[in-house]
Amino acid sequence: MDINDFFKSPFTDVTKISGLVTTFLNIVFMLAGVILLFFFIMGGIKMIGSAGSDDAQAAENAKKTITSAVIGFVVVFTAYWIVKLIGQIMGIQTFFQ
Repeated sequence: MDINDFFKSPFTDVTKISGLVTTFLNIVFMLAGVILLFFFIMGGIKMIGSAGSDDAQAAENAKKTITSAVIGFVVVFTAYWIVKLIGQIMGIQTFFQ
């Protein structure tokens, strides 16, 4: 049994520098999505936890966490489309396919 066939390593298709960059960016954007999801969940839990208490600072921190997650989402989403646009302009067809 070939272990590479079973796990499907993303680095097997890297033959040019563009393939390496594409693989790296795919991994970075996927990791950014997981981190954003974590911060959304963490901010929501903080918001729920601060709802029953008299601590206004805890509610404000929860709002800041969610706001930061939304800003992070916008930045990552914009970066994704900028990179995709650059790939199209340069004629690199392997970006995010």
